[in-house]
Amino acid sequence: MDKMFDYTLYLVTDRGLMSTEILETAVEKAIEGGVTMVQLREKEASSREFYDQSVRIKKITDRYGVPLIVNDRIDIALAIGADGVHIGQSDLPAAVARTIIGREMLLGVSASSLSEALQAQLDGADYLGVGAMFHTGTKQEAQIVSMEKLLRIRQTVRIPVVAIGGIDRGNAASFRKAKIDGLAVVSAIISQPDIKDAAEELKRLFLEGVTV
Repeated sequence: MDKMFDYTLYLVTDRGLMSTEILETAVEKAIEGGVTMVQLREKEASSREFYDQSVRIKKITDRYGVPLIVNDRIDIALAIGADGVHIGQSDLPAAVARTIIGREMLLGVSASSLSEALQAQLDGADYLGVGAMFHTGTKQEAQIVSMEKLLRIRQTVRIPVVAIGGIDRGNAASFRKAKIDGLAVVSAIISQPDIKDAAEELKRLFLEGVTV
């Protein structure tokens, strides 16, 4: 994978949390606010519903030149020509996923420990989603990753690292010192009354490392 990607502000969707009536509106507002990558995550949707939603979202991300990543569903990612797929530790092994999608698609892998991070890198991951950094309602069972562990992962692996889990305007600036590549956010963007403003603020806090 030779192409460079901007992971600075990585939106993960959740239709159950969005403040807008339809997901397309939420995604477009988030991109207008500075989101640099979008992951479509639909755990409750049927395959057909997920596919149809993916096609609609991809029209928006393509228009703005923002990469679209599909969570878990490699078949749908391939079907719509997504830029990549993101898998967790309980999904298909990363090495198998890489074999299926080839070298041209991005492969993101969730990791909550240094050993998982190193294995993902070995298996061909292009980037890591490390977390959960804080308790989050979107994944209540997620293991919490300390800032120290995040720093160790960042210092050890060669691929981009994105922090995820409970990140909001109150803690976004604290990640600047970790020298990670970006923040993955769900409710702190998609649930807000003004999605565009929320995205702009989070991006500024992370890039400038200043507190609110």
